[in-house]
Amino acid sequence: MIELPAVGAFLQMGQGKTATTLMALKDLLYDYVSISKVLVIAPKKVAEDTWQAEGRKWDDFRDLRFSTVMGTPKERRMALEADADIYVINRENVKWLCELYKYRLPFDALVVDESTSFKNHQAVRFKALKKCLGRFKKRIILTGTPRPNTLMDLWAQVYLLDGGQRLGKTITAYRRTYFVPEKQYQGIVYSYKCRNKECEKAIYDKIRDICFTLKDGYKEIPAEDNFIYVQLPEKAKRNYMQMLKEQVLSLGDEEITALSAAAVSNKLLQMANGAIYDKDGQYTEIHDAKLEALEEIYEANKPLLVFYSYKSDLERIRKKFPEARTLDSAEDVDAWNRGEIPLLLAHPASAGYGLNLQDGGSTIVWFGLTWSLEQYQQANARLKRQGQKHQVIIHHLIARGTIDEQVMKAIRSKAEGQAAMMDAVRMLKENIHG
Repeated sequence: MIELPAVGAFLQMGQGKTATTLMALKDLLYDYVSISKVLVIAPKKVAEDTWQAEGRKWDDFRDLRFSTVMGTPKERRMALEADADIYVINRENVKWLCELYKYRLPFDALVVDESTSFKNHQAVRFKALKKCLGRFKKRIILTGTPRPNTLMDLWAQVYLLDGGQRLGKTITAYRRTYFVPEKQYQGIVYSYKCRNKECEKAIYDKIRDICFTLKDGYKEIPAEDNFIYVQLPEKAKRNYMQMLKEQVLSLGDEEITALSAAAVSNKLLQMANGAIYDKDGQYTEIHDAKLEALEEIYEANKPLLVFYSYKSDLERIRKKFPEARTLDSAEDVDAWNRGEIPLLLAHPASAGYGLNLQDGGSTIVWFGLTWSLEQYQQANARLKRQGQKHQVIIHHLIARGTIDEQVMKAIRSKAEGQAAMMDAVRMLKENIHG
């Protein structure tokens, strides 16, 4: 990070990405004096406190001055005017920041934490940051899952480092050079795969001079997966099967798209968890099978980190366990790590990145499952990381005979989430019509 103008640190969860980067930035700021202002872009909850907390944690970083660019537009502007070394902003505000400075950002170093959130070359945040890359003398991207789905995910991330020098100036050129269609339906390609092993090796060879990983010299955190199959009550089972038929039949003969598959999947996953939303945004409770399973785990194991999927899950869990606390702020993180929270509730999309929760417990419960392999791996890594002193237990609540089983199968086979979801809905449709 000190020697090269651009570095991709592809370190597994818990291997010290933040501390390593801060050490390099401190040297660059104070010893080499080669940079003066650093912009760190991170997921919202990570931007709120993770970088700042790491700075407070180690004596080596005590001199580093942080400014958190979050809150209202006025608060963000004030934070940008503060005298600091490192300015931390959440990724949702990247476009706002670029437009504020008319794409002439006043920073000479860039750190993108959890760079997979920039893997989509069509995303607004990527397009905005792409216009500003020339402003940075130093660029660093950090992630433990550089290719959460396929090697297609690498192009945009590496572009942030080299502007397209290694993998091509456009995603089209990259795709044409190294990939062939993997899954397609009625002429529409949904995913691509490398042409062959030689192409995969060629991609790694192209980026190996600026992208690094760590295989040795760290302690592997043990984890044990536990799959708990819950039985739905007969009435709930009938309701589920009726909903399955209605949802699948409503597709008619139309092509299964990501949007239509998501609509069907969400309805079925809601019912598997125990409640379902109507068109007015209100939900009706269907069963308590997963709540009862969670209660059994809770009685035997405390504290628990529970990942939920829907607001209905959150409200129902909090109603049954009034002592439960939602992971909303840095204060919640600190309280958990001090052992003050017996049941911490989090959504994998917002709490699955960068947060250090290993001091507060070692047991995870997936109340609601996710199609996203990246979210799943990142969420588990909140406890399964360096500093964890106990074996991590990961419980998965799976409603027997529901779409939960397809989701769990996709996760265990490390299938691409969107493609796996569409395949599952397509299979359900074929079974119903069959």
